Amino acid sequence: MNLLKIFSILLVVLNVNTFSAQKKDICRYTKTPTGYLMVLRQGDDVIENLENLAKAENIPSASFTGIGFAQEVTFGFYDFTAKKFNPKTFNKVEMGNLTGSIAWNKKGPSIHVHGVATDEKFNAYGGHILSLHVGTGSMEVYVILNDKKLERKIEQPLNANVLQLNCKP
Repeated sequence: MNLLKIFSILLVVLNVNTFSAQKKDICRYTKTPTGYLMVLRQGDDVIENLENLAKAENIPSASFTGIGFAQEVTFGFYDFTAKKFNPKTFNKVEMGNLTGSIAWNKKGPSIHVHGVATDEKFNAYGGHILSLHVGTGSMEVYVILNDKKLERKIEQPLNANVLQLNCKP
């Protein structure tokens, strides 16, 4: 290999490492009077970032809303007979709305999120979100804290992950 090729390879490796380091160093959330504001960037996994926030800040439970650009969103429509989600993925859409909650189960944070996405022709798609990755630009998520810890448990016969309420004083 000649010196120019070696230099080019080193430059690419340095740029990739620098970009990765910069992406990790970008602040993803800040405290607000009612909870947190998250600003996620291209490629970020929204559900993973909400789980990480819940763990890092020891959030007992919360609700959240959001808007922004999605590189990819997978909605799931629950088939009550088969007891599973039927997924459908959309790429390069704008999330007109995200609405959800943070609770806990035996494994850790349990994120439940629904939303509406629109494409460039203004067609809208929505429902339960199984996965969501930020597209070009950003996604803003406003997390509002609750003071009580809430849990989700699988309930039968539907095999659904249901939020549990403790109504005892």
